[in-house]
Amino acid sequence: MVLEYLDFDHSDDADGAASWDALASVRPDRLPAALREVQSVLAWAHAAFGAPDAGGAELGEWSYALHCSQEGVGDRALAYDAERKALDHTPLASDSGRCTLSLTVSGSAGFSQALAQAFGLD
Repeated sequence: MVLEYLDFDHSDDADGAASWDALASVRPDRLPAALREVQSVLAWAHAAFGAPDAGGAELGEWSYALHCSQEGVGDRALAYDAERKALDHTPLASDSGRCTLSLTVSGSAGFSQALAQAFGLD
């Protein structure tokens, strides 16, 4: 899948573990398309690598952080429900400003390589 809204920057450490940071700033009418991309990335990660690392004793292959805000309104609730493969979010104020989504996906070298291949991030 080619991503049109999420623009990822990549960094990695000496062991190959990587962090992919994406930011998208869109008008409220374009937010559904940007959210579909976030949903696609997270659904792929869950399907390919299982549940994300919850910060416990056993570290998983990957983890993520997700945030949404809207100009003139502030932070908006946004969460991924893996069971339903869907994003849950607070309705937007349609007369307010741009929406900014941020998604950080971190993982092992294998996860990073697979993510780059799946979404054309090479």
